[in-house]
Amino acid sequence: MPNLNFKNIADFHNHFKIKEPLNPLFSVSHAQLAENEQANCESYAFEEPIVMTCGFYSISLKNIISGEMSYGRTKYDCTKGTMLFTAPNQTLTFKDVVFSSESYHISFHKDYIRSLDIYEKIKTYNFFNYNVNEALHLSPKEEQIIKDIFKNIKTEYHNNQDEFSKEIIISQLETLLKYADRFYKRQFLNRTDDNKILITKFKDILNTYFEQNLFAEEGIPAVDWMAAQLKVSHRYMSDTIKAETGKTAVDQINLFLVEEAKGMLLNPNLSISETAYKLGFEYPQYFTRVFKKKVGMSPKQYIKTYSLN
Repeated sequence: MPNLNFKNIADFHNHFKIKEPLNPLFSVSHAQLAENEQANCESYAFEEPIVMTCGFYSISLKNIISGEMSYGRTKYDCTKGTMLFTAPNQTLTFKDVVFSSESYHISFHKDYIRSLDIYEKIKTYNFFNYNVNEALHLSPKEEQIIKDIFKNIKTEYHNNQDEFSKEIIISQLETLLKYADRFYKRQFLNRTDDNKILITKFKDILNTYFEQNLFAEEGIPAVDWMAAQLKVSHRYMSDTIKAETGKTAVDQINLFLVEEAKGMLLNPNLSISETAYKLGFEYPQYFTRVFKKKVGMSPKQYIKTYSLN
C-alpha cells in the first residue's frame, strides 16, 4: 500500500504534476482535462489503496465517478460534488476511487494564517477533523457557490501581488469556510434517518457494555472509544448526536448511566457507593453530582422518594 507523506505544498504539487506554487505557504489550483484526455484518467484515479498525509491544511472539491466511499455507513451519492477537508498531519486512505476530470484544490500552511484571526477560528470548524468518509456532499446550487469562491481565490492568487492580495484571499477563504459550515449543518439535518441509525447503534453499544459488566471492569467508555466502535470519527459522532438530540455524546452516556442507576438504587442489597462503582464511577461523589444534575435530586433522596411507592 503506497504511503504518501507531503511535508510541504511544493512536494504535493510536484507529485500530482501541478504547477509549482506561487507561494510556498499557499496555493490554489483548478484541474480539468480536455475531452480527448478524459478517457485516460490515471492522474485522477486511486485504483489501489493509498495512504496520504499532508503537513498543511487542504480543501478540495471533486466528483467521485467510480469506486466506493462511505459517509459513515452510507455510500456516497456520486452524482453530487464532494468536498474534503483535512488538517495538518491527518491521514487519508483512498481505495478503488476514481475522481472526475475536474477538481479544485486549496492548500495552506499554518504559518500563512498564524498571525490572523482565522488561525483560531479554523479550529472551531469540526469538519477539518473528519475522516475522509465523512465528506461534505453539495447540491448543484451549493456546488456552484463553492466553485465561484474557488475561482475568486484563484483569480486573486494569480493577480499581481500587492499589499491587498493576502487580505482579499483570506477574506474569500473565510467565506468559503462559513458556507461549508452552513452546508454541513444542512447535511446533518437532512440525514435524519441515518442519524437515528447511528444513535440507535450508540445506545446498543452502551447496552452491551453494561450487560457484559464492563462499566465495573473497564470504567465509563470514552467518547473516542464509542466512535471507534461505530467506525466514525469522534467529532462526526458528536456532531450527529448533538444535531439529532440537542445533547452531547457525554450527556447521552450520562443519561444512560442515570437510567440504569434508578433501578439499581432501589435494590436494597446495593448501597449508593456500590451502585456508583458498578456503573464505572471511580468516586461516588461524582456519581451523586451527575445523578442530581440529571434527575433533580440526590441518589439518597431518590431512594427515599421512590422506595415508598
